[in-house]
Parts: sequence; C-alpha cells; structure tokens
Amino acid sequence: MGMPITIEIVDPHVTESDIAGIFDYFASVDRMFSTFKRDSEISRFNAGEITKKQLSTDARQILQLADDTRRESNGYFNINNNGTIDPSGIVKGWAIYNAATLLKNHSFHNFYVDAGGDIQVSGKNENGERWSVGIRNPFNREEIVKVVWLENKGIATSGLYVRGNHIYNPHKPDEPILGIASMTIIGPTVYDADRFATAAFAMGKKGIQFIEKLPGYDGYMIDDKGIATMTSRFNRFVVTSD
Repeated sequence: MGMPITIEIVDPHVTESDIAGIFDYFASVDRMFSTFKRDSEISRFNAGEITKKQLSTDARQILQLADDTRRESNGYFNINNNGTIDPSGIVKGWAIYNAATLLKNHSFHNFYVDAGGDIQVSGKNENGERWSVGIRNPFNREEIVKVVWLENKGIATSGLYVRGNHIYNPHKPDEPILGIASMTIIGPTVYDADRFATAAFAMGKKGIQFIEKLPGYDGYMIDDKGIATMTSRFNRFVVTSD
C-alpha cells in the first residue's frame, strides 16, 4: 500500500499465521485499489476497461461510501478529480477497519492495527492500559507533540508533509490548501476518522469547526504556523503527566 503497516496483538493465542493473514488482506486491497498498478481494478475502471456494473462488491462499496462522505462533508470529500477516481482518501481507513474486524472474528480483543499512521485500537495494551498514540509534529516528524489514550477507537491524520500535495479542495481544485499543516481526527472507527480527516483538511482551518459540530468525533489541528487548535472534547483523550 506504499506505507508501513504495523500490527500488534496482545491476546496470548495469537500465531504468526494470524498476523500473516492480515498482511495478506492488505496486499489484496492494494492489488484492487492501487492507482499505481496498471492492472488494479480501479486503474482498469479509470481506463474504461470495465464498467461500474462490472466492479467487485468491495469496489462498489468504496464508491458508495465515498459518495456518502461527499454528502456528509458538504462536498469537501470527493474521489473524482478531473475525470479520474482516486479512492486513496477512503480505502486506507476502510482496509484498517476491515483488518480489525477480521481479527475480532478470530476472537482477538486486544490489538492495534496501524497503516501509515492511521490506527484502529481494540481493548487494552500488554500492560492492561488504554493504547497510547502519538501525534507527530508536521514540521518535524521525529517529534511527538501530543499523546492520546485510546480504547476501541480509530485515529487518522491528514496532511501534506508525508505524501506532498495529494489533498485538494473540490470546491477550488486549482487552488492550494493554505493555513493548515495537519488534521488529526479521533472517531468511533479508523474508517470514519480517516474519511473525515481528509474532508476536514480540505476545508482548511475551518475544518476543525466542522469536526467540533460532528457528533462522536474530536479533532486536533496544527496550522501552518505550528499553532494547535483542538475541539472542546479532545482533552479527554490527552495523556497528562503528573
């Protein structure tokens, strides 16, 4: 998927085969949705080689989920760009969530799945505590600016500091997104956090206000000057030192 994937399972009955199966699942998602693979399903669809009716159930689901998110975000999330579909803004979170579901279906309850910094956690860590997740400084990726505690939640960050200018404002597609460096969202699942992180980032600095009004979500925005703004409920997740 063009990004590091990390899986940690605390439950004692886990085997290497269990974890290998999850990596195999991510590989299958990449084969289906990669815009860099000429023979992927999404590339063949963009090339006109297959029609929407010929798409797999998973691909049709992604298109439907993307359309739902477009409506829910007032058009700030849109996978259509100049006649080409790029589902990257929704596939990653969806795949992580599905991987977590596969683990739960195999009776695992305490784990985290991390793909490129977007994470789904379940249960507790090896110390019996909530999972701790660090939010990186978009201007210095070696620095953690905030640590949050999570249990049965998803967290995702959108920004331009890793992959470059890959997010655009669908309402002003020819203009760069200014004033914002990163947008981190905590949601009920990583799929939800991921899609709304992308949409909120596309809104620029006003994206944090959109998240503030979104029930069940919290956000942490860092602007282009390094100033952080968080939703009113975000502090309940923040790790504080004694």
